[in-house]
Amino acid sequence: MNEFEIIRYPQISGLTLFFDTVDYRTPHVHPEWELILILEHTLSVTCGQKRYLAQPGELMLFSPDLPHEFHRAGESCTFLCLQISPQYLSQAFPLLDRLTVDDPFLRPRFSPEDSRSLTDTLWALAGAYLRREPCYELQCLGLSSLLLHLIFTHVPHRVLTAGEVSSRDKNNARLKRLIRFVDEGYMHKLRLSDFAAAEGCSVSHLSHFVKDTLNQSFQDYVTTVRFNCACKLIASGRRRMLDVCEESGFSDYRYFSRTFRKQTGLTPEEYSRQASHPRREDREIRHSLYSLERFYDREQSLSLWGRFQPV
Repeated sequence: MNEFEIIRYPQISGLTLFFDTVDYRTPHVHPEWELILILEHTLSVTCGQKRYLAQPGELMLFSPDLPHEFHRAGESCTFLCLQISPQYLSQAFPLLDRLTVDDPFLRPRFSPEDSRSLTDTLWALAGAYLRREPCYELQCLGLSSLLLHLIFTHVPHRVLTAGEVSSRDKNNARLKRLIRFVDEGYMHKLRLSDFAAAEGCSVSHLSHFVKDTLNQSFQDYVTTVRFNCACKLIASGRRRMLDVCEESGFSDYRYFSRTFRKQTGLTPEEYSRQASHPRREDREIRHSLYSLERFYDREQSLSLWGRFQPV
């Protein structure tokens, strides 16, 4: 499931940093620690059965292999994202791949002074990573170590047991198979019973698994995938709504139209008239075909880094 891992600028193995403007990112997992700083507008984040609203200035930290999903809450949300592989700092901190934090919100754990220090360190790391001055790799290594030191000396965390790691890996493997099942079959009728048969377990068990992992029903998740697929088709220039309806897996045009009204407040036709055609970036990176987000090249990222520079 490599589509769930971002490699924005593969310049430092184990360390990735990028800006992202997101409408929707499908549920995903990856083995890195992920730290995001909200820069513009609000982000709705789903982690298991919990949902969070992150405002500009908020910092969120996601443990490795923690399933999470992003939605805009109003306008498209722009954030800075740092991903650190546990192997990047394994010699200095070998337990990094087994640590976990229960609450992804960081800000309440910090005093204003420490919070500013955390943000300034992240911003300095972003500048070093994007400017690529001589020996910047050492600077990034030092700043990322300092960043995690600031976090783990303030944020409650614990070490997962071997059993917890095994259970997490088993659940994530099932989640990836479920996502693949939907990705490959959303254009046709999808039944959870078919996936349950392939998994060798009951529909009831899988219904609880989906609800616990994605905080929504299986059918709601399928509808979300189909809706975002339809948005991509419309943005690509598909103007005949009946074709969009069929190609995105909606068998009933009334349900297709009702979904658009629920998600956007607009009919598909009204949404189509407002949709802008996406600009093709020099690098295209997706968590899945059905995510709706914009990534930026290095020059654009440096511009954003200057624009959102803390004062």
